[in-house]
This record gives sequence, structure tokens and C-alpha cells, in this order.
Amino acid sequence: MKKFSFFFNFVALTVSVALGAGLFVLSTRAWGDDRVELVSYDKEGALVRPEDYREWIFVGTPLTPNDMNDGKAPFPEFHHVYIHPKAYKKYSETGKFPDGTILVKELVSVGSKKAASGNGYFQGEFIGLEATVKDSKKFPKEPGNWAYFSFTTKDHKTLTPTAKAFPAASCNACHQGAAAEDWVFTQYYPVLRAAKLSAGQ
Repeated sequence: MKKFSFFFNFVALTVSVALGAGLFVLSTRAWGDDRVELVSYDKEGALVRPEDYREWIFVGTPLTPNDMNDGKAPFPEFHHVYIHPKAYKKYSETGKFPDGTILVKELVSVGSKKAASGNGYFQGEFIGLEATVKDSKKFPKEPGNWAYFSFTTKDHKTLTPTAKAFPAASCNACHQGAAAEDWVFTQYYPVLRAAKLSAGQ
């Protein structure tokens, strides 16, 4: 009996310390058939940076280089885009992004333009990390319930552990006007298009 008492006291102490330190966050869990809870927030409501995103479903790598945009491309780096496996599974079953979807965008600079295979655009260094989350509970007033985040520091050399959502207008104007589906540029991601076809959409 003493062993059990010690165990429960230890668990209670651990939870109390976590709460006091502000480290107690929402855990990953399923929310019925039409919602998935895949992200964590700190006690101030900032999104906690996903650590395992490279183990998610790889969607694609768009690139709009300066060389092809008069030297003034707004996003001249490679964008590695990943979607959480649970969100991808729901999308491939229904053809719709479930409430709770998270997509992560890893930014990589353009490096060399020459390789043994010929001329082209080859990846350089990691320079940032961004995310977008669809959450009707946390962002009920945002268009499509999508919010956008950046974990990138100003010098593009390190990442922050958490991020606050951008003002929706700074991102959604482009997404709303040009994205093919639900504020997501699925027209540029054959992986997502194939998943939608598998859902019969």
C-alpha cells in the first residue's frame, strides 16, 4: 500500500511542478470523426514547435527563385512542406482537411546552381520554420479557421520554441485569393491531389 501511495504522490508532485512551470500543454489525442487534436500550446496560447515534423507526410518543395522573379521574389527559398500523418489520413479518407490539421513549412536557402547532373537550383542551408493550423475552437473568427505561425528568428539562424499566430490579414489575403482548396495551395502538391483522388473527390 505504501508503494502505491508513494507512486501517486510522485505523480501529483510531477504534475504540480509542470503546471507551475507553465510546461503543461495539450496532449495529442483524437476528437471524434471530424476533429483531430495534433498540436500543443503553452499557457499563454503560443504554439509549441513540433519536434518530429520530419517524420510526417512529405507534401512537396515549391521554389520561386529570385532569378525568375526579377530578383524580387517574396519567398525565394525552398519550402519543404509536411502534414501531420493523422491529418493526412483524414484527408485521404474524406478529401477535406479535418479540424485540427497542421502543416509545417521548413525554409531552405538556394545554394549552388551547378551540380554534376547539370545546372539547376540546389538546396543550401536551413533558414526557418513555419506552420499553419486549422482550429475552429481556437481561431473561430479567422478565415477558414486557419492561423499562421513562424518559429524563425530575425537572423534566420535559430528557431524559437513557441510562436504566436500572425494577424490573419498578413497571410490569408494570398491564400484566400489563390489557394485551390480551403486556403491550401493543393494545386502545387501532387501528393495531396493524389490523396484527394483516393478519397473519391
